Amino acid sequence: MLAYLGVALALFVTIFPVYWLAQNSFKLDIDIFAVPPVWFDFPPTLKHYEAAFIGQPFLIYALNSFVIAAATTIVSLIFGTMAGYALARFEYPGRWRYQISFWILSTRMMPPIATIIPLFIFFNFFHLLNTKLAVVVAYTAFNLPFVTWMMKSYFQDLPPELEESAMVDGDTRWGAFLRIALPLARPGIAATAIFSLILSWNEFLLALILTQTERSMTLPVGISGRVTQYTTHWGEISAAGFLASVPIIVFALIVQKHLVRGLSLGAVKG
Repeated sequence: MLAYLGVALALFVTIFPVYWLAQNSFKLDIDIFAVPPVWFDFPPTLKHYEAAFIGQPFLIYALNSFVIAAATTIVSLIFGTMAGYALARFEYPGRWRYQISFWILSTRMMPPIATIIPLFIFFNFFHLLNTKLAVVVAYTAFNLPFVTWMMKSYFQDLPPELEESAMVDGDTRWGAFLRIALPLARPGIAATAIFSLILSWNEFLLALILTQTERSMTLPVGISGRVTQYTTHWGEISAAGFLASVPIIVFALIVQKHLVRGLSLGAVKG
C-alpha cells in the first residue's frame, strides 16, 4: 500500500503542473487569477490560442525550434556516436583514453553563460547572428559531449567479439561499426536522441542572445516575450507552453520501446 501511495504521489507531483498549464490555457483571465483557484468548473475559451498562434507568430517560433532541435540532434548523434565508439573500442597510449574522455566531459561542465560573449563575438564576426545556423552550432557544441559520453557507455556494454567476428570474415572496421555495432546500439541511440532533443528544444539562454528576429527566434524566447513591462499574458504563455510540450511527448511515445531499453542497458551484468 505504501508503494502505491508513493507512486500516486510521484504521479501527482509530475502531472499536476501539466494539468495546471493546460487548464490555464483554456480559462478566461478572471478565472486564472481567481481566489480560491477554479479547478474544474469554468467556461472554456480558445481566445488564448487564437491570440498566441494567430495574433502572434508562435507558429514561426515553433517551426524554428523544430528545425534547430532536429538539426542539432542529428548532427550531435552522428559525431557523438562515432566519437563514443572510438573511445570505447580503440586503444590509446597510457591514460590518454581517460584524459580525452574527461576533457570531453569537462566541456559540458562549463556553464553556458561563461561562453556567451565569445560566442557572440564569433558569430558576429562571421555575420551569423540572427540565423538558425548559429544556434545549431552553439547547441551542438554543448550537446556533443553529452552524446559522446552516453554512446561511449552503450558501446562499452556491447561485446566486442561480435565486431571482431565480422572483421575476421572480411569486413572492415567501418563496416562492422555500421552493420554490427550501430544496430545493437539502437536503444542507446534512441535514449540519447530524446535527451538531446529535449535539451535543444527547451534551451533559452543561447537562443536569447543569438537571435532577435522572427526568422530565427525559438519558441522559449518567443514565449518569454509575452512578459512585458506592464503585464504578463499568462493565458497566451500557458497556451503556447502547453502546445510546446506536445512534440516532445509524441516523440517520446514513438521511441518509448527503445527508450526504456536504452535507459536500462548495462544495468544488469552477466
